[in-house]
Amino acid sequence: MLVGVIYVMLRFWNDRQGNYGMLFAIAMVPIMGGLALAVDYQEISSQRQATLNALDAAGIATARFIVSGASDAEVISYANKFFKANLSSAVDPDKTKLSVVLPSNQAGGGTLKLTADLDYRPYFYNVFTDLLNRDKGGNDEAIGISASTEIRLKNTLEVALVLDNSGSMKDLGSGSGQKRIDLLKVAAKQLVDTLALQANLIKQVDKPVQFSLVPFAASVNVGPQNAVKPWMDTDGISPVHQENFNWSSMSSGDKRAAHHNGVWTKEGSGWGGEEGEILTRFSLYKDMRHVSSREWVVTGREYVCTRYDWKGRCTDGRWQDTGYYDETITPFASWQGCVEARPYPHNTTDSAPNAMRNEVGVVSGDPATLFVPMFAPDEPGDRWDAPGDPQRDNFSAANNWWNDGNISGGQARLRNMSKYFDVRPFGATSPQGSGPNYSCTTNPLTELVDVSQPAGLNSIKSAIDAMAPNGATNVPEGIAWGWRTLSSTEPFTGGRPETERGNDKVVIVLTDGANTYYTPGSLNYSDPADSKSTYSAYGYMKPGYNGTNTSRLFMGVSGAVGQFDYSNGNYSNAMNEQMAKLCANAKDSKILLMTVALDLDSTKPSESAQIDALKSCSSDSRFRKDPADPSKPAKLFWNATGSNLSEKFKEIADELSNLRIVS
Repeated sequence: MLVGVIYVMLRFWNDRQGNYGMLFAIAMVPIMGGLALAVDYQEISSQRQATLNALDAAGIATARFIVSGASDAEVISYANKFFKANLSSAVDPDKTKLSVVLPSNQAGGGTLKLTADLDYRPYFYNVFTDLLNRDKGGNDEAIGISASTEIRLKNTLEVALVLDNSGSMKDLGSGSGQKRIDLLKVAAKQLVDTLALQANLIKQVDKPVQFSLVPFAASVNVGPQNAVKPWMDTDGISPVHQENFNWSSMSSGDKRAAHHNGVWTKEGSGWGGEEGEILTRFSLYKDMRHVSSREWVVTGREYVCTRYDWKGRCTDGRWQDTGYYDETITPFASWQGCVEARPYPHNTTDSAPNAMRNEVGVVSGDPATLFVPMFAPDEPGDRWDAPGDPQRDNFSAANNWWNDGNISGGQARLRNMSKYFDVRPFGATSPQGSGPNYSCTTNPLTELVDVSQPAGLNSIKSAIDAMAPNGATNVPEGIAWGWRTLSSTEPFTGGRPETERGNDKVVIVLTDGANTYYTPGSLNYSDPADSKSTYSAYGYMKPGYNGTNTSRLFMGVSGAVGQFDYSNGNYSNAMNEQMAKLCANAKDSKILLMTVALDLDSTKPSESAQIDALKSCSSDSRFRKDPADPSKPAKLFWNATGSNLSEKFKEIADELSNLRIVS
């Protein structure tokens, strides 16, 4: 356009005829106006494009800065600096103004909007307006230019499936004719598939949807491969570690236990090359031995008399091979991966373990934050090596699996340590119980995997298929470990940083029963050591935590829970209170909690209490209103039956989809 105007002007200028001169003079004003418009229009377009380029660059950079966890003030300052630094030399940064509208959804996703206002000072346009006498002050006028860009932050999603694997999950789901565990497998895999399909539609985001799986029953299995991790108590320094183990019972002989620098160690010549090694639950698993096989080894032939005369002379006999049994001695058991609950308040948080013991035995940090492997002590009962021995007491303890030794008293026999270093004879059978891994009944949990990738999708679905019901119900431990799988700090570090925007951390917990911790009598067992409970994630109810009379289960609970009320109902009340504290802490940490009650009967007091606990535990929906009170958000709680469990999980999938679908 500018070239055309200049060409016309040159034609007029070079023509010497009078009429053209007059016409040129008359035409000067519109020609000058056209020239002014052309020059200024070109410059406006150029500066506006430069502003847009800087704006787009600033939008992308600022979006990345937001998800790093920066504060609002830091984000706005960063956006302004980045924008002005990327303006071309044609644009004066002092004549621009940037407005930043941050995403309103702080928990993840949302839209970032950047708007730039530029004051353009025309080169010729104001002069032209003066010629027309329209505005004598036109030389000071600026033309306002505005441009904007929007960046839709992509939601990423991390979901922990915390699923009940207790024994009651073998029951038929109401109205379905199928086992609850089978119904759950179908519904859970359907949920994973739905979210995985959505994840595949977003190619530009790394790990858009991740899932973990935490099967729980009486305890949670973190995986035996984690025995060597620094967050496990490998030195026996946690106050939980030596509960129910009296190492001082090995104070004499050539195999002794000695206490040095806060740990128990092997002392005496009987240990051989192992002298000085630390004595822990892990070392017990290693040291317990049994005769796993026997083989007859021939050493020669001998004549065996089968008949004698009256003078004692052999009148008949036979030749036979002689020899001995060659016995193979192997470790009796290995740790299967279950851990005890940490003492309050650590059982209700995802606080990272922060204790260690250095080479000279100095312990730093808080040992109570470490995780302790489960080891169910051999409980007093029948001796398998001496049926006629006076120590044979015929107790029917729940977990009697080893020889008690020649020790009197139920608690002393439970806590005696020397017994574990006697080799168990070939063919010896336990009266009952399942050994040191008693109450460890579930498969290991599965850490976060990216379900947008075939390997991740297959691994989580295979783990769901492998679930098998067995054991009691400890919902709070399941929730705690679900939370920990989403965390960016130890014990598991696969989660995105908690400060990262655009990411949601979700725990989905399903249970079909009340929280349970059992007295021996309620299971028709005797209690020879007066432990007041069977062994599980909180150990025994007696004698208490770290030399006190208070069980770990009763730590941090209200006065409504009796500290010396050793009954199943009181244990459930304590677990419910621990669960309430845990859920509150998780929600305070921006964890989205979704809870599902499966076939719970509101007419039964214990199950009604669990329904209330699950509903209270759940978070508020960000999208749905409570049908009973539209002024309030709906709770992320589903009361399901066997017949509608799949539909309820579809509703959960819809809720999760709303968290992360982007335009």
